[in-house]
Amino acid sequence: MKQLQLLITLFLFSVTAVAQKAHTAPKASNPYAATDKIALWLPDSLSNSTQRIAGYITSHFSNDSDKARAIFIWVASNIQYDIDNMFAINFYEKKEEKIAKVLKTKKGICENYAALFNDVCLKSGLASYVVTGYTKQNGFADYIPHAWCATQVNGVWFLFDPTWGSGYASNGKFVKKINNGYYKVPPSRLIKSHIPFDPMWEFLNYPVTNQEFYEGKTQENRSKPYFSYSDSIATYEKLNEVDQYTAAARRIEANGLKNSLVYNQLLYLKRSIEIYNNKKQNATNKAKVDLYNSAVADYNEGANNFRDFINYRNDQFKPTKPDVEIQAMLDAAYNKITAANDKLSQVKDPDPGTAAMMITFHRSIDDAMTHVEEQKEWLAKYFSKGKFGRSGMFTKYTWMGIPLN
Repeated sequence: MKQLQLLITLFLFSVTAVAQKAHTAPKASNPYAATDKIALWLPDSLSNSTQRIAGYITSHFSNDSDKARAIFIWVASNIQYDIDNMFAINFYEKKEEKIAKVLKTKKGICENYAALFNDVCLKSGLASYVVTGYTKQNGFADYIPHAWCATQVNGVWFLFDPTWGSGYASNGKFVKKINNGYYKVPPSRLIKSHIPFDPMWEFLNYPVTNQEFYEGKTQENRSKPYFSYSDSIATYEKLNEVDQYTAAARRIEANGLKNSLVYNQLLYLKRSIEIYNNKKQNATNKAKVDLYNSAVADYNEGANNFRDFINYRNDQFKPTKPDVEIQAMLDAAYNKITAANDKLSQVKDPDPGTAAMMITFHRSIDDAMTHVEEQKEWLAKYFSKGKFGRSGMFTKYTWMGIPLN
């Protein structure tokens, strides 16, 4: 477990630097002013829950573009980058807890911004994912991971970085300044500064490798094999978690392990797959053991029922019971031993120790069933006779060479 904790500590992307200050550009009119105004009217009383935020958004905006803009501007405007605590991270915190914390404090780091933006998008009816990777600033690849979002707007995938879109770091302090350069960015443009660990989330038909990202070679290169990211995402959505991890690990490895961030991500996925498979194997083994033990319990109960029947027969069915009750005694033994046999047959590929016990157990079940079948035949004959014919049928009976009663 300590090794896993260390691995996850190396991998997780909870801290990242915010974007550096953008180049000064002439002020331009805000084409989103009308949408922004309504979005920023969102009452404080609704800002403590992504469900309530989404409810406000969907009640005021009906199309994807306005929803995405309203969510982006609200998150970027209302969340302060938490520089003071950028390294005070709980790597095992659940998504829900990350969101709850940032809504309560109105502070967070990249993964908080991304988780919040993504969750409101989903609850507003927009397909969206949190994307993890690393970035390039001032021509140099960063040494810590980053998180941003991919959201579908009117059927087209765009990328959003609400962290970098909210402001920039300067002299160890966060300067709040909305940067629309990180709003609704075409994938072919954001790849110049943001590269996901998993190339599927580049949303490019000719994905950029890590080596190319370092070298600044991010333009489309059609000499590469064509990659249908839309088909890959559709397949991804149908996979279970471990199969998603397996597919991602394969893509990441093929795209080049350029730095420790990529390598640690790959290790994390492989370790997660290993843990999942171990848990699955342990669960499977436990299920087999439980099934075997249940079969043993049924057999023991059936054997006891059969013993009760034989003892009652050796007492010449005294005290007297109706025929139907006598038959039920033997049927109970038969049903339980049959159930034991059925359960034992369901134990597939047991471990060597269990397999050895199963061989002996099968023999015991077969032997018990032989005796039960003998008694069923005997009892059928017994019921077919009259009072005097029945009395002549009683003889002492032994099972497994041991006289009963």
